Amino acid sequence: MTADRILHLLRSPVASPAAAHRRGPLRPQRVGLPSGKRRVAVACSSSTEEDGMTYKDAGVDIDAGTELVRRIRKMAPWIGGFGEDDYLVLSTDGVGTKLKLAFETGIHDTVGIDLVAMSVNDILTSGAKPLGFADYFATSKLDVDIAEKTAEMPGFYAEGEYDLSGFAVGVVEKDKVIDGKNIVEGDILIGLPSSGVHSNGFSLVRRVFDKSGLSLTDPLPRNDGKTTTVGEALMAPTVIYVKQVLEIISKGGVKGLAHITGGGFTDNIPKVFPKGLGAKIFTGSWEVPPVFKWLQQVGKIEDAEMMRTFNMGVGMVLVVSKEAAERIVEESSPAYLIGEVIQGEGVHYV
Repeated sequence: MTADRILHLLRSPVASPAAAHRRGPLRPQRVGLPSGKRRVAVACSSSTEEDGMTYKDAGVDIDAGTELVRRIRKMAPWIGGFGEDDYLVLSTDGVGTKLKLAFETGIHDTVGIDLVAMSVNDILTSGAKPLGFADYFATSKLDVDIAEKTAEMPGFYAEGEYDLSGFAVGVVEKDKVIDGKNIVEGDILIGLPSSGVHSNGFSLVRRVFDKSGLSLTDPLPRNDGKTTTVGEALMAPTVIYVKQVLEIISKGGVKGLAHITGGGFTDNIPKVFPKGLGAKIFTGSWEVPPVFKWLQQVGKIEDAEMMRTFNMGVGMVLVVSKEAAERIVEESSPAYLIGEVIQGEGVHYV
């Protein structure tokens, strides 16, 4: 997408509800996310496999998770973002069902990176610098070639399988906490590229893979001249954004950060906004990795479901002032100007 096109979109108002009503209901479109203005629906409904796969069909209900956080927040108001507004910021996470593919591919040297990334990237969204990390590895029978610090639990895990948990702690000065409170209409969204699927959405990924008829050692269908197997593409480790993002923060202009995990763009970006604000996303402004195009084509997954399940090639989103946006993009290459903050809640794709 050219700079002129981006500036044009920045000046373009979001269609009002009345205008949307006159045009009729919005219809999801299939995409490889090319450039060009268009809008897709973000409401997701259950469907048969013939109509197209969804994350909920694969067994993961994002709405239920959001509702749980809402209920907990009533009792502990500081819970529900990515960290805590204090000097110490804590996070815990795992790798999830991506481990199933690790067992099948025999690729075990990337999931440890995933484990660290999922926790430290979360505490980073408060502007915190990671101080320490602890891990927990549980298996039925110890394999010293895979891990050293373990809990052996015979009969609990299937032979050859294991589970991982990670715990990170970071620190941020109280007056430097990034909490999104100063975000205003017109602020700019900058995306930092992901390495692929990272560590979310694998319940759906595995269903698509089963349907594809390919093996994990088959080449991933792609048209960019590169060659990777399906297994290698899916097992690419999550990017650890700590060094890059802390450097950006140190130079000023960053008002909010969103780690794009489960819930994709649609659920994660609004978490950083004050009430009443939303995002307009320019869908042709960054490079979508071939693995997502393959997943969408094979699974017949609607645009809205893709944007609510996967990171689509952007693993971290920064909300920055207009004045700082150009400098940050130039100094942080690769980085993409992917949208802006608008009045009205939710995420709108154009």
